[in-house]
Amino acid sequence: MSTTFTTDSIRNVAVTGHSHTGKTSLVSAMLFNGGSVNRLLKVDDGNTVTDFDEDEHERKITINTAIAHFEHRNTKINLIDTPGYSIYTTDALQGMRVADACLLLISAVAGVEVQTDKLWKAAAASELPVLFGINLMDRDRASFQRTVDTLQKKFGREVTPIQVPIGEEAGFNGVVDLISGKAFTWESNENGAPTEIDIPDNLAAEVSSAREALMEMVAEQDETLMEAYLDAGELDTETFIRGLKKAVASRSVFPVLAASGGKNIAVQPVMDALVDLVPAPDWRPTKAMVSGEEQDLTASADSPFAAYVFKTISDPYTGRISLMRVFSGGIESDANVTNPQKRSPERLGALSVIQGKELEHVEGAAAGDLIAVPKLKHTQTGDTLCAAKREIIFEPVPIPEAAISFALEPASKGDEDKLAAALAKIRDEDPTVSFGRDPQTKEQLISGTGQLHVEVVVGRLKKRYGVDVMLHQPKVPYRETVTGSAESTTRHKKQTGGSGQFAECKILMEPNKGKGYEFIDKIFGGSISHGYRPAVDKGIQEAAERGVIAGFPMVDFKITLLDGKEHAVDSSEMAFKAAGRKAFKDCASRCNPTLLEPIMQVEVFTPEDAMGDVMGDLNSRRGRVQGMDSEDGMTTVKAAVPLAELLTYAPTLRSITGGRGDFHMEFSHYSEVPKQLQEKIAAAALREDEDED
Repeated sequence: MSTTFTTDSIRNVAVTGHSHTGKTSLVSAMLFNGGSVNRLLKVDDGNTVTDFDEDEHERKITINTAIAHFEHRNTKINLIDTPGYSIYTTDALQGMRVADACLLLISAVAGVEVQTDKLWKAAAASELPVLFGINLMDRDRASFQRTVDTLQKKFGREVTPIQVPIGEEAGFNGVVDLISGKAFTWESNENGAPTEIDIPDNLAAEVSSAREALMEMVAEQDETLMEAYLDAGELDTETFIRGLKKAVASRSVFPVLAASGGKNIAVQPVMDALVDLVPAPDWRPTKAMVSGEEQDLTASADSPFAAYVFKTISDPYTGRISLMRVFSGGIESDANVTNPQKRSPERLGALSVIQGKELEHVEGAAAGDLIAVPKLKHTQTGDTLCAAKREIIFEPVPIPEAAISFALEPASKGDEDKLAAALAKIRDEDPTVSFGRDPQTKEQLISGTGQLHVEVVVGRLKKRYGVDVMLHQPKVPYRETVTGSAESTTRHKKQTGGSGQFAECKILMEPNKGKGYEFIDKIFGGSISHGYRPAVDKGIQEAAERGVIAGFPMVDFKITLLDGKEHAVDSSEMAFKAAGRKAFKDCASRCNPTLLEPIMQVEVFTPEDAMGDVMGDLNSRRGRVQGMDSEDGMTTVKAAVPLAELLTYAPTLRSITGGRGDFHMEFSHYSEVPKQLQEKIAAAALREDEDED
């Protein structure tokens, strides 16, 4: 399909939902029914269009947002297949950023889950229309009505079915369309072709009631429709669809459909709903900073060109591929544009549409379409491209702080340069990955949104780039401080032939809680020359990098330089630095030194039935619970927990909650380590130093 579609015949739909709700299977069925592939591809077979990464095949989960498209009723439908795991939420949000509606899938078995609520809130924040797809209708314990009830309780009565399913669980084989009043069934051969039938007698009353409720809901949104409905007792099909589409676009109604994507049952009506109910890209203007002022841009050929890059793929053969949505204006191959964030020009070269990982060349793209451009030099995910004459910048999706870090080292020392280059390419694809060296522990750290996230990155390093690395828990960045005061007069003296070394200083050390390091010069007169006093300060700071308990940096202390002596010949900056180091060590050891540890502010999301175990586990980790909020079977626990106790928390929480729990943490403050643990930490640090020596 290389035709350039006009803006009004394009639909951009983000297929979202909690993990294991069948997103990729439903996308695969739509691509088959739409003729983009010649057979129904399966997740279990590892051959679906949108799960093309080797890690996705092995783990049978979606890791990367992927794009595919098909043509249905003279309309191009761009499907944005997003990950369902919470650790990949940012990737899902990037996909939603370029969509005009969300198809939010719900498991007919599990119902509303943690990620369902997150994605619903994200769609609301972006004012995106939402269609609910209750998927997996063929599974044991599947229930359409129970799921609808839960959705309405959670999100409001505006969540309204537009279908009634025919059968449930293994007997699910069709739907009644409440708009047309027609019933359709599907054979079990997975060919996706519907057969129209009469509405089953046992569903007639339910269908009549549900159709009336839907029509009333649509009519409520518009006075003219309400008058027509009251006058005639119903709306004709064309008016009904037009009114429903308007209500969907204004987020006044959220239609609910039923399907079994894996069995290709009732998928065709979903495709129809995407054409009939999802707004075209020109349904509303997009806000952007235009020449420094916020303006609305419309998706029309007459508007200035502007596109947002929402995804970067590192292809081993093609190189870097930038996926973008053209928000305004049109674009053709070989166009010269600019990247206003990077202040650099870019040449677009060959334009393509992308089907999973396969590129198909196109001559141009209309406003609202999604395109792929290879080999851009400076552009990264989150950047805007625009015409050089008019600077336009779209607000990028914010990148969250990493939730977990691991120490990383190449298995072979010769791979260090290869590792840095490979990590840079991975960072291009996934901005939520970060890496760097901890200035205190000197370890190379790789950070991500969760343990699985980091493990996947490590797998890619080996499979794609041939870099084998070892992961281990990072060292906790402990600090040391003092809780008491002491004075010390320290002399540094050496005589080894020729000029000697002499310096003497008297200092007072005191706690300086929360204020860092402070040096005060209180020498009156010339007992130490002004030129030597900064050397005492430097010597103290050098010594403070390795404290007196376990070799961790000393923080939050104040030094007052009181007095000293110097020698006309033997004194020097080096001698006074040495005296400062000695004075620090003497004082610090007599100032009741203590260890500090980083405390994290943690939010744990857990099903209510696992809350007791989660609370018990947090208490065992020296956590201090600060509050709880419960809503619809889920509880958010807020707690302050030492970082040392959270290094292995992710797999434990998964085990306790059966994979339904999630957590987020960020640094809060440093706090004193309990005395009974300080000796163990100091002994471990000492052993590590001996091993390194």
